[in-house]
Amino acid sequence: MTPDTSKLQQALKHYFGYDCFRPGQQEIVEAALEKQDLLVIMPTGGGKSLCFQLPALLQPGITVVVSPLISLMQDQVAALKDNGIEATFLNSSVNWQDSRSRADDILAGKTKLLYVAPERLLSEKFLVFLDRVHAQVGIAAFAIDEAHCVSEWGHDFRPEYRQLRQIRERYPEVPFFALTATATDRVREDIIAQLALRQPTIHIASFNRPNLYYEVVPKDKRPYDQLLKLIRKHSGSSIIYCLSRRKVDEIAFRLQKDGIVALPYHAGLTDEVREKNQTRFIRDDVNVMVATIAFGMGINKPDVRLVVHYDLPRNIENYYQESGRAGRDGEPAHCSLIFGYGDLKTIEYIIDQKTDPQEQRVARQQLRKVIDYAEGTDCRRTIQLSYFGERFPGNCGKCDNCRFPKPLEDWTIEAQKFLSCVARCQEKFGMVHIIDVLRGARKQKIEQYGHHLLSTYGIGKERSVNDWKLLARSLLHQGLVSETTDGYPVLKLNVRSWEILRRQRSVYVAVPQDKISPETIIQRAAEAEMLFQRLRTFRKQLADEQGIAPYAIFTDSSLRLMAQQQPQSLEQFSQISGVGARKLAQYGKDFVSEIRTYREEQGLPNLQANLEPIIPEIAAKYPSQTQMQTLELHRQGLNVNAIAQKRNLSPKTILGHLAELIEMNQSVDLDQLVMPVRQEVILKAIQQVGDESLKAIYEHLQESCAYEDIQLVRAWWRQQQS
Repeated sequence: MTPDTSKLQQALKHYFGYDCFRPGQQEIVEAALEKQDLLVIMPTGGGKSLCFQLPALLQPGITVVVSPLISLMQDQVAALKDNGIEATFLNSSVNWQDSRSRADDILAGKTKLLYVAPERLLSEKFLVFLDRVHAQVGIAAFAIDEAHCVSEWGHDFRPEYRQLRQIRERYPEVPFFALTATATDRVREDIIAQLALRQPTIHIASFNRPNLYYEVVPKDKRPYDQLLKLIRKHSGSSIIYCLSRRKVDEIAFRLQKDGIVALPYHAGLTDEVREKNQTRFIRDDVNVMVATIAFGMGINKPDVRLVVHYDLPRNIENYYQESGRAGRDGEPAHCSLIFGYGDLKTIEYIIDQKTDPQEQRVARQQLRKVIDYAEGTDCRRTIQLSYFGERFPGNCGKCDNCRFPKPLEDWTIEAQKFLSCVARCQEKFGMVHIIDVLRGARKQKIEQYGHHLLSTYGIGKERSVNDWKLLARSLLHQGLVSETTDGYPVLKLNVRSWEILRRQRSVYVAVPQDKISPETIIQRAAEAEMLFQRLRTFRKQLADEQGIAPYAIFTDSSLRLMAQQQPQSLEQFSQISGVGARKLAQYGKDFVSEIRTYREEQGLPNLQANLEPIIPEIAAKYPSQTQMQTLELHRQGLNVNAIAQKRNLSPKTILGHLAELIEMNQSVDLDQLVMPVRQEVILKAIQQVGDESLKAIYEHLQESCAYEDIQLVRAWWRQQQS
């Protein structure tokens, strides 16, 4: 039985000294105490360890924690013991006598948390010991820390983690808790499948770390001087990540010569040296740790003020997790990536060492995402969080792109051309192919698929390849188009894509200044300043009428965005930072009218009139907005009733959507809706009586299949015949 809230908070204060739970922690702890399986995605520093540690202390038996690194085990066990909690670890760093003593304490019920590596856990000798523990003391739960290691799609895949299903089969009644700081949708699905989690309670916290400042610094001819400048600028502890052991040793040596107290950390050092260096860093005897990615996993040092990636990280997950070592105490911290294209050769060499072609494809796609991040002109948080499936509106104020923004251009028409080409190519190709079609390239692949005959062939010749790449990256970062993540990056339209094609959403792209002439930059800056001053005057008039301060209507920063983006509809206006539902209703029409009047006076075009559909028959051939909303929920694994409840529609309406989507060849999983055996029965009936009448098929089957199933299977049949 779950303790009540007051008792949980008392235990939290007693064991850990905290007065209240962080967001999500209490719900997770309560689910753990109810013996439910858990999948917890919580960013570095978010408090995910407490989610399995506190339940371990409030119920009988021992909790076994699977952890991938010795350093991680040692750090967590030391922290628990400091709080008077009986915890221990068993790994290669423990001698035979200590191992025997710790095993005796475990069997005597003196230990509440046992940390162990997956290799040891799965050994036959240890499994025999675990059976004794289960019989004498009881196993409360298995907590799988760094659970992304389970997945081949994760950034630190460990084959041993994939074998943990054996433990689930050996102790089927013991709950499993899977916890990680980073996991995409695909990795989450893989974790659930590989660990055989049973209807797990899933908690996904926001990946946003608002206290971190992100920047990308172009690597110049003297990158070490760039690094030295960063370190001297920021006081406190720093971590410098490098790709190779040789680079780690070189940078650590040069920093020492320049009077910086720095130490190296990589797999080439002995265990003793690594442990010693890590301890000195944690105890503030050393200010700077120069390391490969072998360092940092699970290190609970809250006051790291600077993390620098001297070389390019291999994927966004690595970068997010490694940069996330900064500011775990919630105080401001700085994350800098020194970006140079020369790093690509090193990473490509590492990828080439992989023996599995599929792993190579996935790794290369992940590397391209890192390049997109480094080259991106959108808010860094928008790019990072979109990778994990989380939407962020931008304008964070704590990244280089937001602090020093590039000029915004309205690229709505270009976006319509691009997305229309994706639709014309039946959502089966990637960015490069779409750009080739738009630019009218004469390539065998284009002619092979007949794409030189499409109406979108050659309609983008006026833009360069780099322009189209800039747009494509921005669409992806803003969630305005989707992309598959299986190593074959194929572009897919989503709800927001169709809003653009239907003239319901505008697209603004931050354009690097070298793509705009100095004259244009000066002209646009002057125009934006003119409109800004006009909006300030208009705001003052409204404020005087109401007897309030002007900033109470909109701040200057919101007015500057209005002057830059010049929204001309309430939908566009609602996307301005600082415009909430109430202010949209209260002031939206007035400000939009003022902006439109300004544009008319300046002889600027009415954008709404110019947004003609690129594909005239698009509404008839492709899904509507409401159908796409149903499709996205279906892709998340929700059944018909759940979708209907979430959308406040009838199940019959949702079934109609799904049937129509199937006929449009959208990615509806029919097996998820109708059992394959039943599909075969219905298909045979359709072949015999035709597909004109649902009632005829229903009666032919002697009413043994539901109308809903027949409707869905018939839709699939019709799509196959088209």
